[in-house]
Amino acid sequence: MTRSLLGAASALALFAMGSPAFADMEAARAFLDSEIGELSALDRAGQEAELQWFVDAARPFAGMDIRVVSETIATHEYESKVLAPAFTAITGIKITHDLIGEGDVVEKLQTQMQSGENLYDGYINDSDLIGTHWRYQQARNLTEWMAGDAAAATNPGLDLQDFIGISFTTAPDGAVYQLPDQQFANLYWFRHDWFSDPAFQAEFKEKYGYDLGVPVNWAAYEDIAEFFTGKTIDGRKVYGHMDYGKKDPSLGWRFTDAWLSMAGNGDKGIPNGLPVDEWGLKVDDKARPVGSCVARGGDTNGPAAVYSIQKYLDWMKAYAPPEAGGMTFSESGPVPAQGHIAQQIFWYTTFTADMVKDGLPINNADGTPKWRMAPSPHGVYWKDGMKLGYQDAGSWTFMKSTPDDRAKAAWLYAQFVTSKTVDVKKSHVGLTFIRQSSLDHASFDERAPKLGGLIEFYRSPARLQWSPTGTNVPDYPRLAQLWWQAIGDASSGAKTAQAAMDSLCAEQEAVLQRLQRSGVMGDLGPVLAEEHDLAYWHADAVAKGNLAPQPKLENEDETPITVNYEELVKSWTAE
Repeated sequence: MTRSLLGAASALALFAMGSPAFADMEAARAFLDSEIGELSALDRAGQEAELQWFVDAARPFAGMDIRVVSETIATHEYESKVLAPAFTAITGIKITHDLIGEGDVVEKLQTQMQSGENLYDGYINDSDLIGTHWRYQQARNLTEWMAGDAAAATNPGLDLQDFIGISFTTAPDGAVYQLPDQQFANLYWFRHDWFSDPAFQAEFKEKYGYDLGVPVNWAAYEDIAEFFTGKTIDGRKVYGHMDYGKKDPSLGWRFTDAWLSMAGNGDKGIPNGLPVDEWGLKVDDKARPVGSCVARGGDTNGPAAVYSIQKYLDWMKAYAPPEAGGMTFSESGPVPAQGHIAQQIFWYTTFTADMVKDGLPINNADGTPKWRMAPSPHGVYWKDGMKLGYQDAGSWTFMKSTPDDRAKAAWLYAQFVTSKTVDVKKSHVGLTFIRQSSLDHASFDERAPKLGGLIEFYRSPARLQWSPTGTNVPDYPRLAQLWWQAIGDASSGAKTAQAAMDSLCAEQEAVLQRLQRSGVMGDLGPVLAEEHDLAYWHADAVAKGNLAPQPKLENEDETPITVNYEELVKSWTAE
């Protein structure tokens, strides 16, 4: 790239002095010259036209001090340090974009929901809360708002259909409640250079009877993990798997982020299984949660879920570095970049920006990666038509408790940082794609070879099988916190996989029961089903054309399947 991807210093120098008195197209043109250039889905005339709309639409709110908040990742740092000052200079609306921990964002949001006090004028929180926002009805219905009170503050060039994750923020009522700001998936990561080594290929074929390649299922992943674990490569002992297991809140994400669906938990359905989702939560035909345990037709403690936990435990013990079991998410994240991990089944693409830095042992001298990312392998219970992994979608949310004028001013900022004018540049900085027009930009043709398959994946039809937590989860903050404690008991050895999931589903149903009794969600709240055995509920599911809960397989082994990475990528472009 000839232009700096960040350019933060120049942008800050231009916009730090911005004030309402100077909010006009002169500031907008300076921003386009210094920061955007050709890294935009719009040509220069289109950029200026879009920013002119922001200048005009912001006039009623000029001089206001607006506060918004998000978690701390590279994309939001760019927004806070570069785009917020630019927006202030262009519109005269002063934006303070706070960066805090993800858990703190949810805590602030919960506090505002419970107290009605306006803590922030806009939140970027995960679309995992879509079920919460829809049922509690405390977040603004953006579809209604854009067509009504906020029509004059809604960019005619917003183009919702260009957002690749808009289905994630759409509730069963058909309305959009959140606007995606950044997205990343968890995929399969592997050392392409090792997998392509003729000596390793021959040795693997001799030992296992099939080709070393990208694993399509967990049986192949396990063989590859066994094959590489204990080898010495480049003077270092190698491990065939990487994970983390410390009893910590981050352990919850490891499992709520669709691990069970990768095993084959829940029902078919894109973006989420229906009526049983990847958490094992079941809803009725009115989208009301009716259970989590198998006894109520759920699947949180069903055979597929237990299988998923047991595989996690077995692989950690047999194939991961000894210290992995005591690590948190943030501690384990940098480990593959150290050069002694052959593959990782559960790897977030948000790590890509750190993986492409110069000088790492996992990259070549010319900056191209020795590694690649690919679709995640699936477990033995998985069926075609199920989701195959998780995609994080940090999304703008506006609470009804925020005064209208403040919400509209914050809405303008949200549209600015997600606009076609700036999104290509923002995508280069954070590599967290939200728009198809950004993915299609020619600059990513140029950069793709250095990103290990990220662009190829996001441009492929495969990405549709990756999605965030869906609308079956009625209260994400309350339910999500149960997971790390239950899984932590299994990880520490305090409970078996079955006992841990039995406990988890019972705790989830206790929350559902409290919500049902409170009536706080009205007609959208839980209505717990009667209890029966697994055979009853599976027969009921099959009669209705569904799957979950599936009975335990007599043999959970399967025939390993791999695919050549280059052929996989070619198959995407052929579709």
